[in-house]
Amino acid sequence: MIHEDITDFAAALPPMRALMGLDLGDKTIGVAVSDGLWSVASPLETVKRRKFTLDAARLCELIAARQVGGLILGLPRNMDGSEGPRCQSTRAFARNLSRLPDLVDLPIGYWDERLSTVAAERALLEADTSRKRRAERIDNIAASYILQGVLDRLGHMRAAL
Repeated sequence: MIHEDITDFAAALPPMRALMGLDLGDKTIGVAVSDGLWSVASPLETVKRRKFTLDAARLCELIAARQVGGLILGLPRNMDGSEGPRCQSTRAFARNLSRLPDLVDLPIGYWDERLSTVAAERALLEADTSRKRRAERIDNIAASYILQGVLDRLGHMRAAL
């Protein structure tokens, strides 16, 4: 189930299940996961992209192992808010995931990921991380920024109720 609106996504989530955030790149997929209370996002791993079936198989393994209740994909909008080819690619990836038998009932949502990689790079620089280590970690750190944005929004939505 793909949800364009975060409110609809939130309504479809099962309680007390972790959420997973993805930062889709051309060569890698950054993966982050939350706790069951939806308070903290943590970087999990970076999946080297090969072909969709292999990438999806690894994501399905992670989703099953972590008992994930929902999936967030970073939507790489342009700085003016418009959607370009990278957004179309992300939406196609989400559609393909949603058709997999293991994921057909998993709520999938999008989160505006503008500047998430910039924030992740800044955090790694502040931590005095080597260039090689930054390259290895940037995608899953960016995924955790994306997921933390969703968790913060969900927290505000719950507080408003």
